[in-house]
Amino acid sequence: MITPRHYLVAGSAGLMGTTALLRLKEQEGVIAHGIYYDTMPTIKADNIFYTQADLTSLERCKEIMEGIDVVFMFAGILSTAPMLAKDPICHINRNLAMNANMLEAAYLAGVKKFVWLGSTTGFPEQDDVLYEEDILKGQPPDHYFAVGWMSRYTEILCRIYATRLPRSMTTIVLRPTTIYGEYETFDEEKSHVLPALVKRIVDREKPVKIWGNAKIKRDLIYSDDVFDACLLALEKSEGYASYNIGFGKEYRILDIADIIAVIDCYDDAEFNWDPSKPSSIKGRKIGFDRARQDLGFFPKTTLEGGIAKVIDAYKEIKAHV
Repeated sequence: MITPRHYLVAGSAGLMGTTALLRLKEQEGVIAHGIYYDTMPTIKADNIFYTQADLTSLERCKEIMEGIDVVFMFAGILSTAPMLAKDPICHINRNLAMNANMLEAAYLAGVKKFVWLGSTTGFPEQDDVLYEEDILKGQPPDHYFAVGWMSRYTEILCRIYATRLPRSMTTIVLRPTTIYGEYETFDEEKSHVLPALVKRIVDREKPVKIWGNAKIKRDLIYSDDVFDACLLALEKSEGYASYNIGFGKEYRILDIADIIAVIDCYDDAEFNWDPSKPSSIKGRKIGFDRARQDLGFFPKTTLEGGIAKVIDAYKEIKAHV
């Protein structure tokens, strides 16, 4: 059940923004305000209203907060492995400005709850399981050093608005592992590994190229499950709260490619990984006990079920090109 409120969805044209609006549309008593920068979102409903805004402007952020009860801060410029290989601090300043401006504007407007979708990039690289309280132990890995510290600082800002000011604004930080879904871009320069592999396999690339090290591991979680976690955290959290969110199982990139090929019946698929291409860290073990115990959150979408939806989405795009 979604509580009747005025919700602001920042980043409404992206993967998580689209997922959120599909869940909020036509819900009784719900008004959704979708904020986008340069790409007009596609979800239409009588209770969804769109506004174009550059969130690096504090004044613009203040304007869009009028009458808002809950903010889903899903806006941000993704820094994928190819982007980070070219420029390790790409997008850092813009993302920091957007996060800080939205928190300030929400606080000044009297927003009740603010949900920020962070990441696991701030965690150090170690063999032990990483829990929420481990976020500041050691340095982020070299590959994520800049974006990891940006994520850490935004979490500190969230804590300040919830606990260090005369009036408290509930701020909730979710640290998902790798999110995937059918509304992500399939542009290989901008996409994460799963949609890039889906594109190559559906296009029957031979051999299928895998960038970097195919044996690194990833815990992938479907976007709709992440939004379930957002709703549970809204319902059950007050003050400041942080939660690690993931499916709870790691897969090698090569195994993910195999699953995609099997689902799409690419029986004679061959895989060839190129270690000269940008890659990422080998993987980390993230602990999800807090989300399970405090929120009752358990993801319901299997990797196979989610991949099938991503394949269908890409084929739908190809059919209309």
